[in-house]
Amino acid sequence: MGNGALSGAVIAVAGAGGPAGRAALIRLAEAGATVVGADNDPERLAEAVDAASYAAGGATVIGEPVDLLDLRSTQEWAARVEKDFGRVDGLVHLVGGWRGSETFTKTSLDDWDFLELLLIRTVQHTTLAFHEALQRSDRGRYVLISAAGASSPTAGNAAYAAGKAAAEAWTLSMADFFRKAGGPDGPTSAAVILVVKALVHDAMRADRPNAKFAGFTDVKDLAEAIADVWEKPAAEVNGHRLWLTEKP
Repeated sequence: MGNGALSGAVIAVAGAGGPAGRAALIRLAEAGATVVGADNDPERLAEAVDAASYAAGGATVIGEPVDLLDLRSTQEWAARVEKDFGRVDGLVHLVGGWRGSETFTKTSLDDWDFLELLLIRTVQHTTLAFHEALQRSDRGRYVLISAAGASSPTAGNAAYAAGKAAAEAWTLSMADFFRKAGGPDGPTSAAVILVVKALVHDAMRADRPNAKFAGFTDVKDLAEAIADVWEKPAAEVNGHRLWLTEKP
């Protein structure tokens, strides 16, 4: 097991059942963390937990179906993690989704309703549920995965870009909470935004062998960047966007 900044840490991962979640569970467990994954798909979550447990050889990796669209359920999950393991040192937010349109004119507000729940409401609920436990940690980190489109929206991506921008603003407000709570000595916990263009994983490459996926971030590289957040002092990363793709 790892002996770095993640050794012995307790990290919760929201959206743990997807390809990015699976990669993050494996990387965090290999670094010596106890990893607690949540997803709304129990079968997908169980597969991701099994893969991480196997890859990390005896690390504690558990999964729990949680409805992150329900604030009370999310709060109960946060309380359970802290009660069961004595601390919470991180929440990695990997809940995602995408909908777009051919042009701005064809934008459907139904897409906004869908994305607002996935991209914003889940961030609101996880930040509100976990912020106090993260502040109690000596290495608390909230990690949001965002998209370059939040800073440079395209005509067909209005709903998605606006949702990501709102999630970023919400996360930066949490960063300000950590900054103020740290006082003159600076924050001990941090809220961080990792910015990608889009994500790619092995199954996508297999489905589209001729695609270039230019500027995309592999989920394994994203997992590495997530782990690296704990290697840096809180003051260095709190309230910062860390770009894993070219800035627009």
